[in-house]
Amino acid sequence: MRVVSGSCKGRPLKAVPGKTTRPTTDKVKEAIFNMIGPYFDGGNGLDLFAGSGGLGIEALSRGLEKMIFIDHDPKAIQVIRENIKACQFEEKAEVYRNDADRALRALIKRGIRFDYLFLDPPYKQQQLVTLMEKMDRQDLINNNGNVVCEHSSNVELPLAVGRFQQIKHEKYGIIAVTIYSMETKE
Repeated sequence: MRVVSGSCKGRPLKAVPGKTTRPTTDKVKEAIFNMIGPYFDGGNGLDLFAGSGGLGIEALSRGLEKMIFIDHDPKAIQVIRENIKACQFEEKAEVYRNDADRALRALIKRGIRFDYLFLDPPYKQQQLVTLMEKMDRQDLINNNGNVVCEHSSNVELPLAVGRFQQIKHEKYGIIAVTIYSMETKE
């Protein structure tokens, strides 16, 4: 695992020890960022179910100015912090150990809105539609913001979830990536 492009291109990233976390492959990571970027001029993101932090770190490397990383696993939190430090992104990152629902409630209380949301939950605990419905109701995404869902290729996500419209869907073997964009409010 490594940073694919941007300011930290080629930097190796540590993986979370054990089998509880499934890191996004470099091939899938490259494909995701080609679909939504590939580079950014600022903006902020949320890496929910962050694992090793690979997606959020890739986004920072490619120009996002701020990223919040959330995972429930203490081993993942330690690895995220190490990877952030290795890339010298400490000033651009916040890391929290929490479950998805509690984390979203805390972010809602803080009034934070995101340009990019990365959702890569454990495949056996797919809750993508429920999470996106909550994010839509709570207005967590800026207009024209994107939600990147990584999921099992045998899971079909709807074309629309609230104000989120599916704009891309690709399969990479057993992995699928579905990207939604927030409809601009008139």
